[in-house]
Amino acid sequence: MSEVTVPELSLVVLVGTSGSGKSTFARTHFAPTEVLSSDVCRGLVADDENDQSATADAFDVLGYIAGKRLAAGRLTVVDATNVQPSARRSLVELARSHDVLPVAVVLDVPLDVCAARNAERTDRTFGAHVLRRQRADLQRGLKSLQREGFRVVHVLRGVEEVQAATIVRTRLFTDLRTETGPFDVIGDVHGCREELTDLLGTLGYGFVHDERGRAVDAVPPPGRKAVFVGDLVDRGPDTPGVLRLVMGMRANGHALVVPGNHEDKLLRALRGRQVQVSHGLAESLDQLAAEPEEFRAQVERFLDGLVSHYVLDGGRLVVAHAGLLERYQGRASRRVRAFCLYGQTTGETDEFGLPVRYPWAQDYRGAATVVYGHTPVPTPEWVNGTICVDTGCVFGGHLTALRHPERELVTVPARRVHHEPARPFPPAEPRGGPEGDPARAAVRDPDVLDVTDVLGKRVVETADHGRVTVREENAAAALEVVSRFAVDPRWLLHLPPTTAPVPTSRREGFLEHPEDAFAAYAGDGVREVLCEEKHMGSRALALVCRDEQVARERFGAPGGALGAVWTRTGRSFFDPATTAVLVEEVRAALDSAGLFDELGDWVLLDGELLPWDAKARELLRGRFAAVGAAGKAALPVAVGVLERAAGRGLDVGDLLSRTRSRVENVERFTDAYRRYCWPTDGLEGVRFAPFAVPAASSATFADRPHDWHLGLADRLVAASGRFTPTRRLRVDVTDPASCAQGAAWWEELTAAGGEGMVVKPLANRVRTAKGLLQPALKVRGREYLRLVYGPDYASPEHLERLRQRNLGRKRSLALREHALGLEGLDRAVRGEPLWRVHECVVGVLALESEPVDPRL
Repeated sequence: MSEVTVPELSLVVLVGTSGSGKSTFARTHFAPTEVLSSDVCRGLVADDENDQSATADAFDVLGYIAGKRLAAGRLTVVDATNVQPSARRSLVELARSHDVLPVAVVLDVPLDVCAARNAERTDRTFGAHVLRRQRADLQRGLKSLQREGFRVVHVLRGVEEVQAATIVRTRLFTDLRTETGPFDVIGDVHGCREELTDLLGTLGYGFVHDERGRAVDAVPPPGRKAVFVGDLVDRGPDTPGVLRLVMGMRANGHALVVPGNHEDKLLRALRGRQVQVSHGLAESLDQLAAEPEEFRAQVERFLDGLVSHYVLDGGRLVVAHAGLLERYQGRASRRVRAFCLYGQTTGETDEFGLPVRYPWAQDYRGAATVVYGHTPVPTPEWVNGTICVDTGCVFGGHLTALRHPERELVTVPARRVHHEPARPFPPAEPRGGPEGDPARAAVRDPDVLDVTDVLGKRVVETADHGRVTVREENAAAALEVVSRFAVDPRWLLHLPPTTAPVPTSRREGFLEHPEDAFAAYAGDGVREVLCEEKHMGSRALALVCRDEQVARERFGAPGGALGAVWTRTGRSFFDPATTAVLVEEVRAALDSAGLFDELGDWVLLDGELLPWDAKARELLRGRFAAVGAAGKAALPVAVGVLERAAGRGLDVGDLLSRTRSRVENVERFTDAYRRYCWPTDGLEGVRFAPFAVPAASSATFADRPHDWHLGLADRLVAASGRFTPTRRLRVDVTDPASCAQGAAWWEELTAAGGEGMVVKPLANRVRTAKGLLQPALKVRGREYLRLVYGPDYASPEHLERLRQRNLGRKRSLALREHALGLEGLDRAVRGEPLWRVHECVVGVLALESEPVDPRL
């Protein structure tokens, strides 16, 4: 049996004469969507798979589709004869343009077999001379496939070998996503062995020495692993000592190593290539010359085996010597390797004769953290999710390691200046600029926002829901709201998601009922839910700091404030003076309840601000009060007219009955909204009902159960009269008696004028085989729904029509907003730049612009 290895991300080119069995081979070993057939493409453009005049157009179509698949990171198989070099050349170029490996699988089947197979096909009319020509082209090209650029070549000779072949998909050497760490990513060592042992000792590694007392391995703390960003060699006093230690760590599984440009140059020198002996290479060659030949051979094999970069921790971490653009991560080509080794230059040189490097990190928008070195910086700084850990040890700076995922930096000072730099270190202008260090010029202030971060079509990668697409027109609408009406963006870490409605009830007289929420969650495998009283107020977020120092250092203390309170569209509820009073009351309650001590120096609360008309007064006056007033003015008059008509013997009984019912409905409609309104003066009469603590400076809390969140809310209620409690009830959705108790509680709440309740999985964030689960389902009361659907919605004919409402888009919207909200908070707590947080916040607001029935 022949084993055909194919990289998971590659362009597989089948090569063989007509009738060699390429299409059968493709169908057997690859998914239908992975295979692009030239015959099928001819059919697409000419309605005839054998129309040779359509070949050029067919290959245009094939190349276009193949390019789209490769750009998306999908394996692609080209089913065509591909016996001529010109046909293969375009495919190799296509693979290179997308930085994937081209693979050739040759089906070398005897000519008589191919002729017999073609004779059986009535749609094939070409003669034997065509097969002979194809066969000759195939034989001539077999020896040149690797020279043409194919990185992997498999030749299957004869029918039996083709039939016995198996495809084995292999990961690229760079793909170590299954390695989850934690990791210690160590910057450029440059022959500084003493500092390396200092750093590894500080990190808790234990050393293994040979008989001469030389360190030949360093054993990490349990579970951890070192990752070296390259440039182990040159300039420093002990390149062999560094290599001996790092090679031992790699051989024993205690370290991963990517090459730097200095390793690349040293390898070429050891192989006798013509290289310029500069930038410290002379020191390495002299030091290695004093080592045994066997050691130099080990070094050569070690350097030859290093791969360009690593993708680690499920794709969350990328390590490359000079950094790596998102589109290159996990790919393989000369271009990718060159970027990893040398970075990107402008083509210019500075006054010291060194290349000016393009600030690629300034434009980086990838989801993965990229850790790199190459260009020394005095102090590591995060730039758009990237960090340079080369802190110039060999020049008298420091040797630095980044702990991942903790994002903790550990440094040790250089023992001395081992090598005088060509460019002054530290740079004369540490913040960069026209004459400053080009590497430092790439640093972007994390609090400076750029309109391009949120404009246009965007795809936001979330941990809980994959990629969430924000359309261009919706992003523009969201930007206008944020720029014109929102609170200071430095406070704006989160916007809450919309809440999906419960599945429509078929119960007589009801549009929504708790039993449907219980059944929905039971169907998703959730056993326990928490039913929370739904306060009829306005959704509110309150971000509050422990003191002025926290507000100043973490948020820049906009206006000297300690926090902010905003609506679900990011607008401030109150004027600055009133907000400051409310924030101080919340701060005092958090302090009194001990929540700052438990959760961190700043806390984000999610809840409802009461009464409803504290924010929605204009909505009440312009919509609800107007409807009520119009109904009360017109309908009694209509009843009077109909009563007089009936008194004269006209048959208006049904119309009179319906009109009298509408009078009652208008009264109920007016009573419904008046229940949620009461007089306020400033903060007098205003209440806050918190029901969740989404995040604090220490962590996010989406994995804490909802009763934990409400327990914290109860402590705030006890600490201040400003807070209102949220009643709740736990329900076992697999127990009919428990479900009945939950339904009865909902009926009690709504009969007393309550809006209804929200049903949530008790565990809070829940993932199933289908993905992220709806975080909440709202079940609104019969009387409250008059405000949503109109005073007469409960009439049988209206109710039946409303039961046809489509909930799918609203549910999808709720899930996507929920995922963006969770992602944004995770980024904020990790300390990522504000633009990364706002990518999610503005995304939530943009999704609110999607065309979904707002009544849902």
